[in-house]
Amino acid sequence: QVHLVESGGGLVQAGGSLRLSCTASGWTFRRYTAAWFRQAPGKEREFVASISSSGDITDYADFLKGRFTISRDNAKNTMSLQMNSLKPEDTAVYYCAAQIIAGEYSYWGQGTQVTVSS
Repeated sequence: QVHLVESGGGLVQAGGSLRLSCTASGWTFRRYTAAWFRQAPGKEREFVASISSSGDITDYADFLKGRFTISRDNAKNTMSLQMNSLKPEDTAVYYCAAQIIAGEYSYWGQGTQVTVSS
């Protein structure tokens, strides 16, 4: 089994920063592509960023405009999302996911709430 646990969410004022972490257990994290998604109230879950197994390839949603950075530390089985210049529209539950099966994000964490106040 694969277990993913997010942490680092919370309440922050607009313009502030947060660093989200995702810790994996029960699997060899370094073998798999991983990603961050988010879901705001009343909206569908959307892609935020992804990172390849080795960390050499990253992809970001256009709305980030350089504000977020995804990274991973395979030695620690962790993945992070550094979020800077946060905006109220960034408010959402953020999820980490792992692509155990090629082309499909099959495993998800429970999510961590990020709330950005004006």
